[in-house]
Amino acid sequence: MKKIQVLGPGCPRCNQLAEDVVKAAMELNIKYTFEKVTDMRDIMKLGVMMTPALVVDGVVKVFGRVPPLAELKSILSE
Repeated sequence: MKKIQVLGPGCPRCNQLAEDVVKAAMELNIKYTFEKVTDMRDIMKLGVMMTPALVVDGVVKVFGRVPPLAELKSILSE
């Protein structure tokens, strides 16, 4: 089971990344847990200084942008 986290304070791009990640995971039919991290202290603990960011199984995969769905699927398939 993958642990997926979207980091961001709740801005429109952060919300878009969250929606797209859930959509990609559902289309891939993978088992996952999902968490939206909005507290800046928690975000900085993960070493992220630019949001939105995507963390999969504790590893920062993307930050500062919303990747296309195809790229998200590739990231989640790793």
